[in-house]
Amino acid sequence: MIFSTYKFIFLFFPITFCGYFLLGKYNQNVLMKIWLVAASLVFYAQGDPNFFPVFVLSIVFNYIFGTGIGRLALSFQKKGMLALGVLANILLLGYYKYTNFFLENVNALTGLSIPLKTMVLPIGISFFTFQLIAYLIDSYRGKTQNYDILDYLLFITFFPQLIVGPIIHHGEAVPQFADEKNQKINPQNMCIGLLMFSMGCAKKLLLADPLTENAQMFFDVVTGVPDMLSAWYHSIEYTVSYYFDLSAYADMAIGLGYFFNIKLPENFNSPYKARDFQDYWRRWHMTLSRFLSDYVFRSYYDKTKRFHGYYAATMVTFFVSGFWHGAGWTFVAWGLVNGALVCVAAYLNRKEIHIPGVLAYPLTALGVVLCRVLFVSDSFETASFVFRGMFQFRDLAQQFSGALPPPSFDMKLALLLLIGIVVCWFFPNSGQIRERFIARLDEKSGRAYPYIFAAGVLFSLSLMFMNKVATFLYFQF
Repeated sequence: MIFSTYKFIFLFFPITFCGYFLLGKYNQNVLMKIWLVAASLVFYAQGDPNFFPVFVLSIVFNYIFGTGIGRLALSFQKKGMLALGVLANILLLGYYKYTNFFLENVNALTGLSIPLKTMVLPIGISFFTFQLIAYLIDSYRGKTQNYDILDYLLFITFFPQLIVGPIIHHGEAVPQFADEKNQKINPQNMCIGLLMFSMGCAKKLLLADPLTENAQMFFDVVTGVPDMLSAWYHSIEYTVSYYFDLSAYADMAIGLGYFFNIKLPENFNSPYKARDFQDYWRRWHMTLSRFLSDYVFRSYYDKTKRFHGYYAATMVTFFVSGFWHGAGWTFVAWGLVNGALVCVAAYLNRKEIHIPGVLAYPLTALGVVLCRVLFVSDSFETASFVFRGMFQFRDLAQQFSGALPPPSFDMKLALLLLIGIVVCWFFPNSGQIRERFIARLDEKSGRAYPYIFAAGVLFSLSLMFMNKVATFLYFQF
């Protein structure tokens, strides 16, 4: 089920919300949790009914293993059970996500013709797998001993973040569900939630969807070197739309969390305003970066050793990130390129070599666009065509001279792209707008009304565009 649909907004959400707080009115705290878990499971089943039984079994399996790890006394037993639990999660993810990738590579290396399997990647599997692995590791570390099964189920299944994140940590979610003051309707939080949800809907429906559709049409038909203007235009278009699509889901998830008095973590902090790639990855998909830092990077990097260990740990982390993003060598290459750029930025910062901002910001933006080409291309050949087209200066000169016809662009989409670029570079992000709104609400003055009015306008405009449903780009990652 997708947030930006009539079915979710006018059916699923009102029923879930009203039932939850109706139980809260009568202090039925346990039933509130059961209701929200049940609603979240229904939410997932609506999106992926075929995988739903496996999803439930995976949740139960990890709870049993996490509880078992916490009760074992001997270190080698705990490590063994942890290894088995983590391996089981990786194998489940690997089966659905990487089986055909593995078979394709075996066929290419051996000349065999092993038939590929027909399977659809379960929605959200990459995200909830990370949360389950984190739960097992923290069970080993003794950080989950006070949780009962309802706390665990709420942490994993809470529907706003279930499919595309933000990737939440049990330590920040479980205490909020247990807090009695969060079990009553909070009008201020509802206003904040409406603002965030409306901004997310507008990002998704008014900007991301039309730009993504147009950019994807270009990349789908690349069979040769495109002209320079088209290569740059559509690459920038996809870069902008990708941010708005992902951050739109995060905004809507955070907004829905506020309706239930649950504060989900930020996921994006104006990443295209980054000065270098180290800064970029502190701003982009922040909860994913946090997970990789806590559970991958720190497993390899020892602060007591020489600094070069940082670079090795960074490259390992970005290799994992690239492979996690998709079953293809282009994703691995994308991860390694990002890792190398982060290492370069870390080296310059460590040596206190500061590139002037007039160069640093455009160079970072250029790197982001070039990396996005590699990410969205279905093969290295497609990426190479686009890269070569980006630097076809001769074609550009001929287009300006009239020897070649210039490419034609949809002017409405071009205007949307321009608006998207201006918003990315010069406007406050959703989190900053939310904090300003909260400050106005705390003042209890009329200064909050323009935000409420804007939320209403954005939500109304979004409703007009919900006749065409488009999934999120990370919906099946």
